Amino acid sequence: MAETKILYVEDEAVLAGLVKDHLERNGFQVKWIEKGNEAAEVFDDFQPDLCVLDIMLPGASGYEIGKQIRTTDQEVPIIFLTARSEAKDVVEGFKSGGNDYLRKPFSLDELMARINNLLSMSGRMTSNLYKFGKFQFDPVRMQLQNGSDIVTLSHRENELLKMLAAQLGSPVQRKDILVQLWGDDHFFNSRNLDVYIVRLRKYLKMDPEVQLITLKGVGYQLVES
Repeated sequence: MAETKILYVEDEAVLAGLVKDHLERNGFQVKWIEKGNEAAEVFDDFQPDLCVLDIMLPGASGYEIGKQIRTTDQEVPIIFLTARSEAKDVVEGFKSGGNDYLRKPFSLDELMARINNLLSMSGRMTSNLYKFGKFQFDPVRMQLQNGSDIVTLSHRENELLKMLAAQLGSPVQRKDILVQLWGDDHFFNSRNLDVYIVRLRKYLKMDPEVQLITLKGVGYQLVES
């Protein structure tokens, strides 16, 4: 799948670092800037597939950036981020060209789900379908299909299966999964991974020719007979 470009405008450096790192670990190319008055020029140069804009910014607000973008591009999806929660702020966001509005604090999983949804709806992310056994796996729509049976995956289920499907027939290191999906290999995250492995195995039972094997001391391997 070609790398999808995201313009991210946020002046909270700690939050921006977390979001940028998470997006890049999930395959996106991210251009992060802190000042709103630089956004229009960066947008023209970077030509992003999606924009994530904080509203309260130095130089120019997210609303102003959205309006500037819409003068030249009516199609690129825009997500506004804000601590504001009043209805009038939401309305202002949509009037300024926004497609979605996410209130702070937010989870990284929710942000990822909204990004993937907008990219899928806009056609700016091309589906890279994986096929194994009788399954067809679409990581953009987050769907695992076996004939007429379709399972809609959670974000982490989707990302885990994508790692395994991308290396079909080859081992995937447990530590690599933990670092990519959770950021570290702490005990608590390791137990969470076990839960997601059980869930994927439940879905994969629809086709007995496909198995998710545990490789002790190594990790996991998705195989088809």
